[in-house]
Amino acid sequence: MTTDAATPEIRPPRLDTGPVGWMKKNLFATPTDSVLTLIGLYLIYVLLGGFIDWAILRATWTGADGKACSWEGAGACWPFIWNKLGLFMNGRYPDAERWRIYLTYALALGGLVPLMVPGVPGKLYLSLYMLLVFPVLAFVLLTGGFFGLPAVDTQLWGGLLITLVVACVGIAASFPLGILLALGRRSKLPIIKWASIGFIEIVRGVPLVTMLFFASVMLPLFLPENVTFDKLLRALIGVALFSAAYLAEVIRGGLQAIPRGQLEAGDALGLSYPQKMGLIVLPQALKLVIPGIVNSFIALFKDTSLVLIIGLFDLLGIVQQSVQSDAKWFSPSTSTTGYFFAGVVFWIFCFGMSRYSASIEKRLGAGDRR
Repeated sequence: MTTDAATPEIRPPRLDTGPVGWMKKNLFATPTDSVLTLIGLYLIYVLLGGFIDWAILRATWTGADGKACSWEGAGACWPFIWNKLGLFMNGRYPDAERWRIYLTYALALGGLVPLMVPGVPGKLYLSLYMLLVFPVLAFVLLTGGFFGLPAVDTQLWGGLLITLVVACVGIAASFPLGILLALGRRSKLPIIKWASIGFIEIVRGVPLVTMLFFASVMLPLFLPENVTFDKLLRALIGVALFSAAYLAEVIRGGLQAIPRGQLEAGDALGLSYPQKMGLIVLPQALKLVIPGIVNSFIALFKDTSLVLIIGLFDLLGIVQQSVQSDAKWFSPSTSTTGYFFAGVVFWIFCFGMSRYSASIEKRLGAGDRR
């Protein structure tokens, strides 16, 4: 017996759809999940409640010095941050010349943002701008001494400016060096192979502080008497070499994951070694190790705080100096507020790099999904 009447649609149970269904499936699927969820919610309540109490409810929002934040039970001392914000961002860079810093940031964002957004045309030209044109513009603007711009000694640089300069230059310089070292370690030429291995193992065997001391104190001893390097430049060299050694091992892991058949296919096509590496092997290897590469970049960004050891005041260093040396802003909560501010800034940059790398990995791996 047949009928033309359509079968009525049966909706799923209300408790299995929507937010309630999601909670039931992901948070309260089993008794163990339910207990862990309740414990997690309690910890979030305790931690978030304490933070809101310190940062908002008991915080001081206005004041001219540390006395405003010295009352009993005071929370965060936000006037300290407002008063020192220019110092934290730019160091002792002259106030009248800080427009050069902001222009440098604008030029960087103008090239970097379109380069990072998928679908924007002209990637080749944007890459050439960021690799060749922008570094020259940034150097001219920040250091001065050209086109009528007053020269600003790097000793006056500080705060977030130093952090970004060291991190960006270190990342840009260490990435190609890391690729060359990884390829050198796999080379069949003994001199290149053992030189690469020796450099990687020596650098990875010492802390970054040692590299900074070497670049700042010992490097000038190997140079002619009339040749000197700026202290910031020495730090950039030390950071770049240190990061390159770690990146080399990350990239080498990606190279080893590529099947030998890829190289043999390149040989069958008559490709040279640079062509095989640049067109076949490296694109696949770098895609495989994106998480490791970005992890190294994040570690490098956080390690910029170690330049304080050689007398360069990055964001964390200048916050620490302001907390310890400015008696005007002395209060029980000043140091906590300053370090919290520095931590939030570092977290924003590191979290941004992490999320962007995840989006790149997802986009490049679209063809690998089954």
